[in-house]
Amino acid sequence: MLGFIGCGTMGGALLEGIIKKKLVAPEKIIAFDQDFDKLHLLKKNLQIKIAADAPSLCQQAQKIFLAVKPQDMKNLLREIKSSLNSENLLISVAAGLSIGFFQENLTASAKIIRVMPNTPCLIGEGMSVLCSSGEVSEKEEKEIMDLIGSLGKVISLQEKHMSAVTGLSGSGPAYVFLVIEALADGGVEMGLDRDTALSLAAQTVLGAAKMLIKTGEHPAVLKNKITSPGGTTSAGLFALEEGSVRSSLIQAVVRATQKEKNMLHL
Repeated sequence: MLGFIGCGTMGGALLEGIIKKKLVAPEKIIAFDQDFDKLHLLKKNLQIKIAADAPSLCQQAQKIFLAVKPQDMKNLLREIKSSLNSENLLISVAAGLSIGFFQENLTASAKIIRVMPNTPCLIGEGMSVLCSSGEVSEKEEKEIMDLIGSLGKVISLQEKHMSAVTGLSGSGPAYVFLVIEALADGGVEMGLDRDTALSLAAQTVLGAAKMLIKTGEHPAVLKNKITSPGGTTSAGLFALEEGSVRSSLIQAVVRATQKEKNMLHL
């Protein structure tokens, strides 16, 4: 049985993605959320089972996604600790909570997988990164990667990289939204209507990202292919360099990473 404690934005997206991809049958999924209206709606729409409370869910599910807010996690672990056994695998999608945090609040041998997803998971185009405690087998990690892969791309890294992952891919969609908004503003300034400008900007970013992934070429190579000497693209790139856009994006990742490290619960 697969369990979900917390069915908010990310927990709900994972739950729906797994069912839509038919990776786990609905009758083999059980969920619990403090919002009982939401919980019963999920039961009605997805045909999953629901639990009366978090401890009873833990007694029925072997693999359990923990998708509550970071500030609520300690109380949840205290509540479910006595209902867990050595076979339970806990998968956390809460930012800033280390594997050590879970093992400290449960047992040192608890099997923990920590996942850092991002919001494009909501449309099946997410980038998720996970790391596992030493007690998690390769088979178990692969099973969870397959489940999370229902919402986009997923890779496994060492936990020491998770703060950087948070600063880059976790917060990254916000940086890209800002870039798209700014490009559209430029189009409006040059006479385009707002909807047209946004459509052009969004599709340009989408197409460029897909081209980079599909060709496998370095972004600098692709950039140079469309930059003619003395041309329009060269003029635009010069303006970006004048505005230190490259440096600003690097600093965005650095500062977001540092912020996550400062917030980290060990």
